[in-house]
Amino acid sequence: MGGSFALAARQAGLVGSIAGYSASEKTRQTAVQLQVIDQACSSVAQAVQGADLVLLAVPVGAMLKSFEAMRDVLSPTALLMDVGSTKCDVIAAAQASLGERLPCFVPAHPIAGKEVSGIEHADAALYHNRRTILTPLPCTDSVRLQAAHALWAEMGSHVSTMTPEAHDATFAAVSHLPHMLAFAAVNALSAQPQGAAYLDMAGPGFKDFSRIAASDAAVWRDILSANRTEVLTQAAHFRAALTQFENALTKGDSAALQQLIQQASALRAAWTLQAHTPRNTTSEA
Repeated sequence: MGGSFALAARQAGLVGSIAGYSASEKTRQTAVQLQVIDQACSSVAQAVQGADLVLLAVPVGAMLKSFEAMRDVLSPTALLMDVGSTKCDVIAAAQASLGERLPCFVPAHPIAGKEVSGIEHADAALYHNRRTILTPLPCTDSVRLQAAHALWAEMGSHVSTMTPEAHDATFAAVSHLPHMLAFAAVNALSAQPQGAAYLDMAGPGFKDFSRIAASDAAVWRDILSANRTEVLTQAAHFRAALTQFENALTKGDSAALQQLIQQASALRAAWTLQAHTPRNTTSEA
């Protein structure tokens, strides 16, 4: 996510020199070799020192330490953003650690990504024609909010704003629970004595359904843990829906089964991947 942002910002002519930090020295050197960054730094503080724009692209569980590491060197005029998939916990971490630099922070979540991670998968087109959600704090500086909006728009994103609470509830439903279900389905398959043999016979349907189960374990551990209340709420809704299917099968009620399938099929057929603003948000686009 961070490497893609760097490439997209460079391609759009929005940045000059790009400094980057990763805890992995190999990742830092690869980023330089691939011309994702110009300077590999040995610490968060070194990367942030003197920067006009700072993007924090780490697992949400690492946000607090990252904010703490940059607080004393972050320029008072800098624009600081993250790309975390949860927002309430990230904002709480920022509030606990950034002090006087909190108005610099514009929480962001680009609705884009890949099931593979690593700097070698950075893609300048990753955010093009995708939605980016901003969840500003009451104290967020309006100039920085406008700058964040303009920056993502220049990279081809369609920018919307939401409250952090609405964001986390929404993405528990359409992202976090689906990932957890994909992980669980693959684990359920592998736990069966004939699981490997079943997997050998899987086709495109299983490939499409299970694609996101290949996502980074540490990243999704943090996302699910951080948004646990909303994810558990969505899990309860899913459990109720699954029970309806189970009841229809148990009773041999083919009419009820067909109705449940048709309901879902019609909704999915009418849905298309949208980059514009959903109905329950406000837009600055």
